Order: sequence, then structure tokens, then C-alpha cells
Amino acid sequence: MKLKIDITPDIVAMMREEVRAGERAVSSAMRQAGTSLKSAWRAQITGAGLGLRLANSIRAANFPKSGESLNAATLVWSNAPVIVGAHDTGPLIRSKNGFWLAIPTPAAGKSTRGGKITPGEWERRTGLRLRFIYRLQGPSLLVAEGRLNTKERAVASRSKTGRGLVTAPIFLLVPQVKLPKRLDLARDAERVAGGIAGTVVIGWR
Repeated sequence: MKLKIDITPDIVAMMREEVRAGERAVSSAMRQAGTSLKSAWRAQITGAGLGLRLANSIRAANFPKSGESLNAATLVWSNAPVIVGAHDTGPLIRSKNGFWLAIPTPAAGKSTRGGKITPGEWERRTGLRLRFIYRLQGPSLLVAEGRLNTKERAVASRSKTGRGLVTAPIFLLVPQVKLPKRLDLARDAERVAGGIAGTVVIGWR
């Protein structure tokens, strides 16, 4: 006697298709999570007034780079991690040499290299010498004798009579600065991570 059992539908084929459905669902959910987190972090940065350039330093990549997998993952990072991390944690900043932090006033202008100008660069650019003034109350100062141009920047005076000559504060000197916390990246990361499971379930059909 010969017995034969046919199972309909094909269980092996069903399981294979179920795995493929799971791979599609997980990969899609992780891509959505990466895109959502990247957008949320960029929005935080621009909303904090830190500029579009820093916001665009936020990038995302999906793994695997092609195809689908039950082990799919996404990575979101910044190409400027030190700057973004500082605004996320609000650290206490001290001078490297243990003396003063020089904070430029509007009269100092901007660095030709971008960012904050240093006392050394300011002296080289203007040809003026900075003079230290110690104060018991409030920050000490680095000042210079010159005139203020139309942009309220301190420049050398060409007047032979001393007309328009002022003593302008160029830098404020402080021992340390507490950078305000302007970002909360963990908040968005937790929100996005909390929604991944639900997205996978919805997409697993």
C-alpha cells in the first residue's frame, strides 16, 4: 500500500514568503526611522538658531545598503560631532592653559577664517595693541585705543589731533563659560525608536 499526503498550501513556500514580508517590513521601518530622526535633529538645530550649515551636518545611512534584511539598521550621525555634542550637553568650557577665555565683543569683528576671532589675530589684522584691564566686578577686558568705523568695529585712527579716538573693549576675559544646552537629541531618538515596532507590525503583511 502506498500512501501520499499533499499539504495545501505549501507550508515551505508560505514560510519563505513570510520571511520576505518580514524583511520588507523591518527594512522599510528602519529607513523611515532614519529619515525621521535626521529630519527631527536638523529641525532642532535650525530651531535653536544654530544655522542651516550645522543642521546639514546631520546624515543618515541604512544597512544593508542594498536589499532587505530582518537585521536591517539605520545610523544617524553628525559630521560636526564636537559642536553638536556641545550644544546637546551644555558643557562647562575652560581655557586650555588655565588662564582666560577671550570672548570677542562686536567691536572685534569676525575672523577671516570663520568663527570667533582671537586676540592674536585681531592685533595682526588691525596693527593695534591690546591692553589688559583687570576688574573686580564683572569680566576683565582687553581694550585698544582707536576709532569705531561705520560698522562699530575698532580700527586704527589716522587722526593727528586724536579726534574720535576711543578706548574700546575688544575682548571680555572670563575664567570659564557654561554653554547653554540648546538641543535635546535623546528626546527625538527615543521617540523615533519607540515607534519602530509599531511600524514593523503595520508593514508586515
